[in-house]
Amino acid sequence: MGIIAGAGALPIAIAETVSAKGGDVFVLAIDGLADAAAVAKFPHSFVSLGEFGRAASRLKEAGCRTVTLAGRVARPEFSKLKLDAKGALLMPRLTAAALRGDDALLRAVLAFFEGEGFAVIGSHEAARDLIASAGELGRIAPNKESESDIGHAMKVVEALGALDIGQAAIVCAGLVLAVEAAEGTDAMLMRVASLPETLRGTPAHRRGVLVKAVKPHQERRVDLPVIGVRTIELASAAGLAGIAVEAGAALIVSRNEVIAAADGSGLFLRGFERKSSR
Repeated sequence: MGIIAGAGALPIAIAETVSAKGGDVFVLAIDGLADAAAVAKFPHSFVSLGEFGRAASRLKEAGCRTVTLAGRVARPEFSKLKLDAKGALLMPRLTAAALRGDDALLRAVLAFFEGEGFAVIGSHEAARDLIASAGELGRIAPNKESESDIGHAMKVVEALGALDIGQAAIVCAGLVLAVEAAEGTDAMLMRVASLPETLRGTPAHRRGVLVKAVKPHQERRVDLPVIGVRTIELASAAGLAGIAVEAGAALIVSRNEVIAAADGSGLFLRGFERKSSR
């Protein structure tokens, strides 16, 4: 399995999960994004973000037939990318797709690798152990106010996703404190922590919830919602009561550590199921 690795812990978590089950992995790390020290534990190579031809060649040389894309990759400034020949040919298609939103851009990237003969699968298919299950994942359950906030935040996330904006929202006592856009979940949580305590909870009196879910009609092979220990730490610092993620569609990196961190901070952690027309 080839893992095209951006920033964050998810690519390495997938590599570790596949390896632990006896699978062979090759990490194709994006230069300047992937964690070089972590990548070094596995067979690997580095490529620049615009080197599509070199990326395909490295994956083929490593014997990869299946590929997954994982990790954070901020939308680049296309005019400044280091392009190889295939990257230059692909760039007009990518820039046109980018004008239609992130999902269209990611679909164009997937189409390139499929055109190169790879079977492209999602992170949730590559490492099923990372998928959030339904129900309470820790020892703490949400109270009635948090239950109501989860319901409201789910509606907000659904509306955000329909516009291809983001996958997360924070609601406290029915008030929308923040929605996720290009800055990502961590920055959103830090922004909430800076709000007046009259609007949000505190570590001594926790209120408010973070909800993360996939966008309606999203290409699920890339960019699924992810939480990790850092998410718990930032949610705790923001005074939230807990986190709810879409069961079967969100990924939890280092599940045991995440649950222990949530329990230790007094946060609930829930996997919710939602009905959808998808």
